[in-house]
Amino acid sequence: MRNSCVCAVAAMVVGCSGTRPSHIGEGSLAPCPATPNCVSTFSDDGAHAIKPLSYKGSMEEAMAALAAVVDSMPRTEIVAQTVNYLYAEFTSRVWRFVDDVEFVFDDEQKIIHFRSASRLGKSDFGVNRQRMEEVRKLFQEAVKKPSTPEIEPTAGEGQPSAAPSGAPSTSDDSLEPHSGE
Repeated sequence: MRNSCVCAVAAMVVGCSGTRPSHIGEGSLAPCPATPNCVSTFSDDGAHAIKPLSYKGSMEEAMAALAAVVDSMPRTEIVAQTVNYLYAEFTSRVWRFVDDVEFVFDDEQKIIHFRSASRLGKSDFGVNRQRMEEVRKLFQEAVKKPSTPEIEPTAGEGQPSAAPSGAPSTSDDSLEPHSGE
């Protein structure tokens, strides 16, 4: 009994991270295993299949947005990044399970393929799919934001100039720039 308690505590302290797979981080997506703890845009079967991300604009801007999204997520470490590939590890809060997540850009099609798989175990209770849908949502929000702030025109650039003295003012506080929207 005492030994099993010591082992359980040791597992909690050390975590359930497993060893980083040797076939991950090489710039292409590994296939999903037969177990249901993986999703991939390259998979044909319903248990593993998921739609890729899409983007407009440059691959560099999309990669920067994706890296920022991934980096903002809790207990995440970006392990490798190239011009068209990103590999990150996501760690669960309690048991410290590690999931390996890879992204590969297809700039010609303007899509990002990805794979998310649990390193250990058989089932992930849908965690990988849920995470990738959250990445999708955050990425789409990030790429929709304007890259440069909107600048209100100043007088002489389409705005009415100051009214002559004695004339009613055309100033309107509602023309103030909106912040945070």
